[in-house]
Amino acid sequence: MKLMIDFPTAAILLAAYNGREWIEEQLQSILNQKNVDVTIYVSVDLSSDNTHQFVQDMSRIHENIKVLPYGDRFGGAAPNFFRLIRDVDFSTYDYVALADQDDIWNVDKLSNAFKKLSTEDFDAYSSNVIAFWDSGKNKLINKAQQQREFDYLFESAGPGCTFVFTKEFSMKLNDKLLNIGEDIKSVWMHDWFIYSFSRSSGFKWFVDEKPSMNYRQHLSNQVGSNIGVAAYLKRIKLITNGTWFRKVLNQAKALNQEDLVPIKLLLLNNRYSYFRLAMLFLQCRRKPIEQYFFFLVCILVCIKGPIKYN
Repeated sequence: MKLMIDFPTAAILLAAYNGREWIEEQLQSILNQKNVDVTIYVSVDLSSDNTHQFVQDMSRIHENIKVLPYGDRFGGAAPNFFRLIRDVDFSTYDYVALADQDDIWNVDKLSNAFKKLSTEDFDAYSSNVIAFWDSGKNKLINKAQQQREFDYLFESAGPGCTFVFTKEFSMKLNDKLLNIGEDIKSVWMHDWFIYSFSRSSGFKWFVDEKPSMNYRQHLSNQVGSNIGVAAYLKRIKLITNGTWFRKVLNQAKALNQEDLVPIKLLLLNNRYSYFRLAMLFLQCRRKPIEQYFFFLVCILVCIKGPIKYN
């Protein structure tokens, strides 16, 4: 007599846009997950290729692929993922995970995450990834540094496509998005928002050193791996012209974090407040090179003078 094994159940939230070239390989890597019962919910932003038709066809072959109503223009990954988190009912699942349209998951990605969440009392999980390019190049993206007191105000835990949550955390996140109002429209990145919500709400987050997936890099990436000198120069420009700090403040407002010291200093917006913020560099980023980069840009703004947020 064959024994029936009840595997943990997971709702996979996949946001797609013009992804026909890659989405089949991604879906297959999710369907191939070991020791887990997955249901994939796909939300397709209004696209110019046949991504939506393809996932509809896949849903007729695989009953555990569900496609949300199509036709809206979300205009970015964040509002598309927020739509999924608001609209999908998590109540019958043990876990919830996020997925991009163009990556390739390791077969044990979810089972490893579930083990960590269930045995060590964490609420949310993310991991390192292997970034890869069509040229054959690949690189470890390491996000598994020690968490700092205020890092969540300025960075994500890593790529959102590695995120896995307990049902309890997912329901709290759903409640937050249903009640946040118009402030959600000013949020820049869903992964950073979710990590910041988690940490500021007292949830426990684990970042795994073990890579869980191959993270595809191409010209269509909305954010990507953020590697190299050009990426740092772009970030310096975004910070010194006020764009990045404005995004930090918008998110802090949405999450009611305006009483936290780094946010208070940004709101003061004077040379002394940026100098004081620079002195907090060890608590505002996780990776040493990012800590010193944070110090540098705060000092640059201190010298340049107050930022014009308009």
